[in-house]
Amino acid sequence: MDKNTELIESLLARLTDYTKTSLELIKLKVLDKTSDAISSFVPHFMVFVLAASFLFFLNLGLALWLGEILGKTYLGFFVVAGFYFILGTFIHFFLHKRIKNRVCDYIIAYMLT
Repeated sequence: MDKNTELIESLLARLTDYTKTSLELIKLKVLDKTSDAISSFVPHFMVFVLAASFLFFLNLGLALWLGEILGKTYLGFFVVAGFYFILGTFIHFFLHKRIKNRVCDYIIAYMLT
């Protein structure tokens, strides 16, 4: 009977060690994925901010230039705003699902590798 008890205790000790090791491995994998995602997010965010600034000033210049051509400054801003309204409407009605699916597929593929 003592031998069975020793075997069960040994088995429970190994099971406890295995569980601790498995949890530690999961923590390390989550840490790896999180740090990888954040470290790739920061440069992308910086590029996004710079590109957004570039586009903002480009649109501001374009609106002022169109306003000068049309004779009234505010008309240039209306033309640029109308262009973005048409572009946004087109994306919403025709490309929304395609963009959503691509982003979802990219995130899933990124998280599984």
